[in-house]
Amino acid sequence: MEMKEIESAVEGILFASGEPVQTDRICVALEMDRPTVEQVLQKLMDYYAYERRGIRLLHMEDTWQLCSAPDYADVIRRAFEIRKPAKLSQPALEVLTIIAYYQPTTRAYVDQIRGVDSAYTISLLLDRKLIEECGRLQVPGRPHLYRTTKQFLRAFHLTSLDDLPELPDLGGEGQMRIREDGQIVDPAEEAAVTGADTPETAGPMEEAET
Repeated sequence: MEMKEIESAVEGILFASGEPVQTDRICVALEMDRPTVEQVLQKLMDYYAYERRGIRLLHMEDTWQLCSAPDYADVIRRAFEIRKPAKLSQPALEVLTIIAYYQPTTRAYVDQIRGVDSAYTISLLLDRKLIEECGRLQVPGRPHLYRTTKQFLRAFHLTSLDDLPELPDLGGEGQMRIREDGQIVDPAEEAAVTGADTPETAGPMEEAET
């Protein structure tokens, strides 16, 4: 196949799936080597972004997915009468940050860091498909282990967990959390900049459009 045909075939595979597709699966379908397929995928991703098309190609770990461009999220919601997701509260962002950096981890560990019960917040994040259960810790009681999902990567525009910024030393003051742009917030520094007394005075944040 010529390069244009390969690009069209890849588009067709990704469109038909509607879900993240592994690179190896595309290689098998096209009977092509991985470097060539990855080159095509990267070219398509750059093309959609540069031409400001209504779709984007997302790269998440070793998978690829076509999705609508975040610029047109409001238009798409109006077209299909989709409700805008509720904003994530600060407690939810705190819990999500802890799980993102210490995964797989248990609710007890999250509670230990935050100093409060996180059961409701973890349930909320499970419902939003930002985290998922990934087995049990082999200790008495066998508590559930939690980790982030591909939806988490998609929501915060991350290709993989390696893209998370380095975790700062918070010195025990306040709770760490992820900002909309994927940066980790140091509550002490944030308070100095914004004049806020504590992180609790800030309004809820929302993850990026998907």
